[in-house]
Amino acid sequence: MKNILISVVGPTAIGKTSLAIALAKTFKTEIISADSRQFYKEMTIGTAVPSERELAEAPHHFIQHKSIHEEYTVGDFEREALNKLEELFKEKKYVVMAGGSGLYTDAVIQGLDHFPIIDAEIRTQLNQILLKKGISSLQDQLKTLDPVYYEKVDLNNPHRLIRALEICIGSGHPYSSFLNRERPIREFQTITVGLEADRKILYDRINKRVDLMIVQGLLEEVGPLKAYSSLNALQTVGYREMFRYMDGNIDLNFAIEEIKKNTRRFAKRQLTWLRKKEDILWVNYEYNLGEVEYRINQELEKR
Repeated sequence: MKNILISVVGPTAIGKTSLAIALAKTFKTEIISADSRQFYKEMTIGTAVPSERELAEAPHHFIQHKSIHEEYTVGDFEREALNKLEELFKEKKYVVMAGGSGLYTDAVIQGLDHFPIIDAEIRTQLNQILLKKGISSLQDQLKTLDPVYYEKVDLNNPHRLIRALEICIGSGHPYSSFLNRERPIREFQTITVGLEADRKILYDRINKRVDLMIVQGLLEEVGPLKAYSSLNALQTVGYREMFRYMDGNIDLNFAIEEIKKNTRRFAKRQLTWLRKKEDILWVNYEYNLGEVEYRINQELEKR
């Protein structure tokens, strides 16, 4: 039997870190983080990076290993994560992967569509357009350059819009023309475990997490980053709203409510992405660890 990657997925604030640590202990292994918001060392509170206690409970990889000033793509992550998995699988039968970034988990599990290398200045210019003219200007541009992808993409996700536009502009071809090409075969099997909760419970967890971030010092964390607000790494919920507050466009209470609202929207998009997949073992956020382990082993026996 091939080595096993146990991928823990689910919406933000559902408890993926806790389950990943529990499974890493159970299977005596280590954790690959596939949360693209937690890659950057300058961002801790706003990205809900695992605490020092949590990091000490099981070895983690790809947590705060990059600077916001470094260009780091999903393709870079795919390559580095596969290298780390190859290294870990030499000694371990199982490895756990956890994260809410669906594109990044999919890159590891099934591979990426391959795109041409694009001048980084194009992305910088698109980020400036986002800041100055808003997301609607990116939406309109994509509708013109790639109407096929415009009908598929999450139009409220600036990362996806900018990625598609930089390919369109840099290559002279629609982003959609590079999609759905032949994918590589992985040398491991993947079991995906998804955490779920009723919407009311999930939204309450999100609201409480944001309140905790404020108490922990999110505003103080964001302050020194304001000068770099156009960087791609900082185009994320929690930071964008605080930048607007610091610019004097909204008051602090409104900024906090916007973070909660936009995080709830982000969670909804995550669930929409995950619900399209048919091979996820869904478990309640108040899981019994023994039951989760049993279901994983059951799935392995089927295969």
